[in-house]
Amino acid sequence: MSLVIGLTGGIASGKSTVSNMLKEMDITVIDADVEARLAVEKGEPAYQKIVAEFGQDILLPGGEIDRQKLGSIIFHNAEKRQLLNGMVHPEVRKRMKDKVEAAMERGEQVVVLDIPLLFESKLTFMVEKSILVFVDRAVQLQRLMERNDLSLEDAEARVKSQMPLADKVALADAVIDNNETVEETRKQLFEILEGWGITT
Repeated sequence: MSLVIGLTGGIASGKSTVSNMLKEMDITVIDADVEARLAVEKGEPAYQKIVAEFGQDILLPGGEIDRQKLGSIIFHNAEKRQLLNGMVHPEVRKRMKDKVEAAMERGEQVVVLDIPLLFESKLTFMVEKSILVFVDRAVQLQRLMERNDLSLEDAEARVKSQMPLADKVALADAVIDNNETVEETRKQLFEILEGWGITT
């Protein structure tokens, strides 16, 4: 039986860094954001539902969904946003579940689900253990401003739109403190995996 681990964090917390470390260890990482993009591709069940609901206007000339156009509709309308999530999220969960099952069939000892909103979306039922990548708020803002070339005001607005990392600490089975060096982060990751009986 494979151990299914949920990896989560916040914007600019370093979750992608940890995700890449896991991939380097030849651990299968299934990324919810990637699956969400694939779920709305032309011909997919969610694609048909979205076009039926939001109309042909949201399509690009080639028939793909114009993510920006759709985003501007749902960004200002909570009802439409919920409607869209109701179409996309079940498909994303199904895609992730299928990939977990395939990894189990291959006999992999561990599979990681990279889910940014693991706690907010109440998706912990999909995993057996969870790892939170944590940084202090000041570090998070600094990294976000540098990475996305944002003002402090814009960075704060993005951080505020998510559940505070400090609130997620109590919900996670393990926490990686990513305030220090990459080496320090890697060391913590190894220790967590070893503690759960995973040989890397």
